[in-house]
Amino acid sequence: MRKILLEIRGIEYSQTQSGSYVLDLKEVGGRRRMPILIGGFEAQAIALALEKMTPNRPMTHDLFVSFFGIVNARVKEIIIHEFHEGLFKSNIVVLHDGMEVNVDARSSDAVAIAVRFSAPIYTTEKVLEEVSHINERREEDLEVPEEEEETYDFDSEEEEMDIVTLEELEQHLAQALENEDYEKAMKLRDEINKRKKQ
Repeated sequence: MRKILLEIRGIEYSQTQSGSYVLDLKEVGGRRRMPILIGGFEAQAIALALEKMTPNRPMTHDLFVSFFGIVNARVKEIIIHEFHEGLFKSNIVVLHDGMEVNVDARSSDAVAIAVRFSAPIYTTEKVLEEVSHINERREEDLEVPEEEEETYDFDSEEEEMDIVTLEELEQHLAQALENEDYEKAMKLRDEINKRKKQ
């Protein structure tokens, strides 16, 4: 079985299912995409790990990291190996005591764990062929044009972004994390990162 390495391109709101998100995976060195419909909790779990944001209390996927550390195990890779009737099947490949063990998992959970372990994400040629046609939008359609990038709207205070300092944004970020408002925290983190690159 030839494995194809995937990269995470992003997470966006689903246009077809309310309350759901699309995890956008793309083959490394190619143009084919593999969109996976995931729930809000899983989207937050993946986004928090990608942004290296630490919640006040550990999420379920963070517990796996702690547990694996205690038993001296590590995640080698994940493989999204099957697509059947609209559902993906994945294995988390775990190394423990010199043995390699495949653990069956939902793809969204497998990706959330892979990000936390910096483990590679793979699929097979068969799966990629089956699902890459689902999302035939051009690459530029998946990326937000620079002039249309979202910024966090301070809806309660109606503050303009150009008069909010970086320090104030970081205070809002700390407050959002304290309140476990991770969606707001991710938007604030995006704005902070954008400011720091300028």
